Amino acid sequence: RRLTVTGPRLSDPSWSPDGAHLACYTEDARSAPRHVQVAVTDASGGEPQPVTTALDRNCRPFTGYREPVWDSEGSLLFVVDDGGNTHLHRVHLGDEPKTEVVVEGERTVTGFDTASGVLAYVATTPTTLPEVFVVDGERERKLTRFTESNLSGLTLGVPQRFTATSRDGASVDAWMIPPVGCENGRTYPALLNVHGGPFTQYGNRFFDEFQFQAAGGYAVIYSNPRGSSGGTEAWARAIRAPTAKEGPGSGWGGVDYDDVMSVADAAAEQFAFVDGQRMGVLGGSYGGYMASWIVGHTDRFRAACSERAVNDMALLELSSDFAGAFRYDLGVSVIDDPEEYVRQSPITYVYDMHTPLLILHSENDQRCPIDQAETLFVALRLLGRHAEFWRFPGESHELSRSGAPRHRVRRQEIILDFFARHLRDGDGAEGQSR
Repeated sequence: RRLTVTGPRLSDPSWSPDGAHLACYTEDARSAPRHVQVAVTDASGGEPQPVTTALDRNCRPFTGYREPVWDSEGSLLFVVDDGGNTHLHRVHLGDEPKTEVVVEGERTVTGFDTASGVLAYVATTPTTLPEVFVVDGERERKLTRFTESNLSGLTLGVPQRFTATSRDGASVDAWMIPPVGCENGRTYPALLNVHGGPFTQYGNRFFDEFQFQAAGGYAVIYSNPRGSSGGTEAWARAIRAPTAKEGPGSGWGGVDYDDVMSVADAAAEQFAFVDGQRMGVLGGSYGGYMASWIVGHTDRFRAACSERAVNDMALLELSSDFAGAFRYDLGVSVIDDPEEYVRQSPITYVYDMHTPLLILHSENDQRCPIDQAETLFVALRLLGRHAEFWRFPGESHELSRSGAPRHRVRRQEIILDFFARHLRDGDGAEGQSR
């Protein structure tokens, strides 16, 4: 029988031990981005009631989540995006639900469960791969060391958190990983990474791509600009389109662009080893959108890589596996009013793109079909601009995460080779003396 009516999206149901209640996640995708909330309803039916709104944080991260887990006391466990970390929380139900942090710290929890009063979870940091921990009472114990041998003998970059001030005074969380072997008195090229989503976050988890870049002799910069998760809902919704009927914002390429550019400037100012004249920018999906958008609005970077990107919003709205979704964010239909789609599309600004651009795309990408790459590449070449285009056969939007190993390795080689040709100035991996 049917328990709920059509409305907000409900997912990942979880029965209470006594069978009297059902927990799930709820979000209203029609006015996205919204924080996903934990909700509870009676098993007899009725609308699920959110129990985590007081947190003002996203309660279902992009990766590593599972259904809300009931503990022996009738409370619920779930993970939360928070300032670059993913922490484990518990909500105590009642007339006024109360939440508490169960597992915190500069790390990312990627899995969890509880039984017989023992809590088990998997966690990772920027320099450690995921391992299993347990909490029995007040004491935390690390149970496994399966992955330690994989990293033994490697020199890993350790991130340093810093803050950038955007053009309107907003504070932007950011991180810097110095190049491996960084020496005092030398400067190094830098790569500014922009995450996808946009409603996701970078932060304190092991990310092989950042370690590849640092090992290649680059200062590695990344941040959580407006539009990201991990902060308040207002922070995430700041880049809704100005035409949006509810909660209008700057649109993509607005305050998020200001935030990303402020991070690049702050990194060059705050870290003496960063050569502010030898910077590249790269990203995938929404991050690819931002890379394309950036080179259409500034010549600040020596080179850029746009991967599995959104380059033409109007085309994507009619051809993606989530076709029609942008109308909720933009507040207008591409058929009735295409102007906002054109304004927010990087390809609209192709005449202003002079930065050497590497374009990577998978041929079976259904989220951002490959014509998003083809149209930008052809337009740039018709204008006589420096553009390189690599296609990956048989791969999807998930190439970088779950593609064939040979393609994932080749992808990294292509990216590092491209930036070496444009940022190195013949310095090898040693940087330049001041």
